[in-house]
Amino acid sequence: MSETDLPVPQQPNQDPGNPIEVNNQLSNIESTQNTEEKIKQTRSKTELDKLLETALKELQFKRQALIEDIEELSKKKTNLEQEIKSSFSGQSDAIARRVKGFQEYLIGALQDLSQSAEQLELVAQPVLVQPSPLDQNVPKAEEEESEAINNMPISETFRPDEVLIRQCLDQFLGQPDFYAEPWKLRRSLTKKDNELLIDWFFSQGGRGAQPSRGNRAKNTLIGAAIISILGELYGDRFQTLVLAGQPERLGEWRRGLQDALGLGREDFGPSSGIVLFERGDALVERADRLEDRGEVPFILIDAAEQVVDIPLLQFPIWLAFAASPEEIYDEEEFLR
Repeated sequence: MSETDLPVPQQPNQDPGNPIEVNNQLSNIESTQNTEEKIKQTRSKTELDKLLETALKELQFKRQALIEDIEELSKKKTNLEQEIKSSFSGQSDAIARRVKGFQEYLIGALQDLSQSAEQLELVAQPVLVQPSPLDQNVPKAEEEESEAINNMPISETFRPDEVLIRQCLDQFLGQPDFYAEPWKLRRSLTKKDNELLIDWFFSQGGRGAQPSRGNRAKNTLIGAAIISILGELYGDRFQTLVLAGQPERLGEWRRGLQDALGLGREDFGPSSGIVLFERGDALVERADRLEDRGEVPFILIDAAEQVVDIPLLQFPIWLAFAASPEEIYDEEEFLR
């Protein structure tokens, strides 16, 4: 058999117009495209995961660095606070209070000096005093009354006015009267304050030392209560003399009395109701002049005054606050 006689293998139908063949080709193409897209998506997802992982690692690194910085700053803050507490605790506030107190005291002292200069007599006129016949003929009844008052025990000094004094103290225990008239107490007292005042009025007769109430503000409130009561008893015939050896202490007394009694700056001065002193000898001179005019000096001695001059104790009405060791220590720390 010759080669020409061999059978020719049949080829598949390559008719492009066959719809089945077209669909198969399209399916193959779509399958290939889908596979490529899947491969691309897989690659993109892998790359995105790598980027996210890298970004996450960077964020974690930055977060750790921030945490370390915060911890370091916190340690520095703690160290600074400890240094401030150990070396400068409250110094700025203390200096500010001292400067403010000295400023107020200086302003009041200048006003007092101005008032004194206005009242100063440049030419002293001679005063001729002649004995009056009435001085030599004092009625016997008045002599006996004067002797009875002088011989009265100290603790009985305020007994005749006990009802009025206790009424005032009871009022002070109630609600504070913030709109009371000047020279009336506008604050309220505690039971311990009341007990201290009762002991001072009726056991000591208005002359003696009492334990400090813990700080100058509370002591000022006690002094204001006594001033209010003495105002009911003596009217304008008494003057309050405050002794405190530092300008800032006197400034605290001025502010405390102003607030508790509703006073103004004009109520502090040589010719006013309250006079402030840094020295005991000047206070004694002022108290002597008041007694010579027939007025009553009421002396308040600050708790920081650890030494009291004996001449101060000769006057009929005075109150000295005795500071506790803690108060003395705090006062020394404040003045450093």
